[in-house]
Amino acid sequence: MYTGTFLRNPDDNDDSIFGNAVILIVESNDKGETGFILNKRFSRNLNDLTAFATSKPFPLYTGGPVDQEHLYFIHRRPDLITEGKPVTGNIFLGGNFSEAIEHISRGSLTTHDIRLFLGYCGWDKGDLGIEINTGSWSISTENVIF
Repeated sequence: MYTGTFLRNPDDNDDSIFGNAVILIVESNDKGETGFILNKRFSRNLNDLTAFATSKPFPLYTGGPVDQEHLYFIHRRPDLITEGKPVTGNIFLGGNFSEAIEHISRGSLTTHDIRLFLGYCGWDKGDLGIEINTGSWSISTENVIF
């Protein structure tokens, strides 16, 4: 229901991780919704993580408060990254992570093609709709990525 929806936090005084956040919902199913905060840069780059020390410097984003131990990504290059799941327009969720890292290292993927996240946002079934209806989130038509 909400897949492909952009959300904006309308509360300018919110000092939580969601303050001034713009979120893209990448999956909506009978269990709930999953999304990523698009506009919160993480303090380190990909090559600052031990497992990717030989990679090129590449920005990371704080995707949300859930599971910040793993990397997730969205992209718009299904010609270079196979197995991605369509989200909206030309935006895809995940895919072959090894291909993504290889193309980042080669420079054939740029910040205009892919965004890497630590963590994600998640809502149980019905919770996101309640938050939207009570004004915690507003639906935005603005695409702030890529």
